[in-house]
Amino acid sequence: MLHRGRESTEGTGDGRPAVPMAWFYAEYIADELLRTGDLMPPTSVEFRAGRDALALTVFLSDTDGELSGIRVITQLETWLSLTAYDQPWQEWVHRRLDDLAADAAASGTGATDPNLQLAADAWRWLRETELLAPDLNAVPGGGAAGEDEGPKVWTPAWQLGLPLGHLAIHLF
Repeated sequence: MLHRGRESTEGTGDGRPAVPMAWFYAEYIADELLRTGDLMPPTSVEFRAGRDALALTVFLSDTDGELSGIRVITQLETWLSLTAYDQPWQEWVHRRLDDLAADAAASGTGATDPNLQLAADAWRWLRETELLAPDLNAVPGGGAAGEDEGPKVWTPAWQLGLPLGHLAIHLF
């Protein structure tokens, strides 16, 4: 099941739209990792945040454009390091998206690369969507008995999805 780069997304030449196989494959890997971890219901918004954060990590870390089924196992450590708490993941995503956009523009595919469009859409959703989450920076011992009863804050979706994805990789 070798996927060769983003060239497989080119149109068919008969006017049919291109298929973003690299993004779909990254999304599939992320979905499987999260489902295996059984951390959230697959229908939840939190699951989507985790899936999109992981899919971006998988898609953007594939610098050779050759993510194959067997290579997924060898990439787990890379994905763990990219999604670790102390890493500037959001800056890395922004930089990689810019690099891919520049490469697409140089190759003439520009804004028509459906993989890049879907990755940019996922990143936009993760940045612009806020989810109500437990306030992890709240003062300890503030009287909260449980997660559902403690203080909550609005948090960008990527800030919830990234640790969820990281934990799913660990559990895999």
